[in-house]
Amino acid sequence: MPVIRFVREGRDVECYPGENLREVALREGIALYGLKGQLGNCGGCGQCITCFVDVVGESSPGSLSGRTAVEEQKLRRRPQTWRLACQALVNQSVLVLTKPQTGLADLDQKVQKAKAEPLAAGPTAWPVQASEEDPADETTTSDEEA
Repeated sequence: MPVIRFVREGRDVECYPGENLREVALREGIALYGLKGQLGNCGGCGQCITCFVDVVGESSPGSLSGRTAVEEQKLRRRPQTWRLACQALVNQSVLVLTKPQTGLADLDQKVQKAKAEPLAAGPTAWPVQASEEDPADETTTSDEEA
C-alpha cells in the first residue's frame, strides 16, 4: 500500500491507491486544518483552500494525481509543491507537510529525516476480492455427482 509520510506529525499512514489525501488524513486524526479551517471549511469541495499541504521532495512526479482546474485557480500564487488535500489522490508513497504556512522550528531537520528513511512503494491497484461462484454451476455439479 502507498504510504503517506506526514512530516510535521512524524507519522506514516498507509492508504489504498487512488484514495483522497484529505479523507485519509482526517480518518487517521492528522491535524490538517489551522484555526480558520477548523472553524469553517468547505468539506472537501476545493472552495475554501484551508486544506492545502506541501508535497516535500516528491521523488516520483506521479505520487499524487495531477493538479485539478480548481487547484490551478485557487493556488495560482502559491508554490507549485502546494496541493489541496481535498483534490489530491494518492497514487504512490509520498511525503506531505501539513499546514506549510505555519512555522516549525526544526522543519529542516524533520524534512531531512523524512527524506532519509525509505518509503514503501506499495501496490498500484486496489486489492481484488475473489468473486462468488455462480449458483447455477453448483447445480450442474450436483447433477453430475448423482
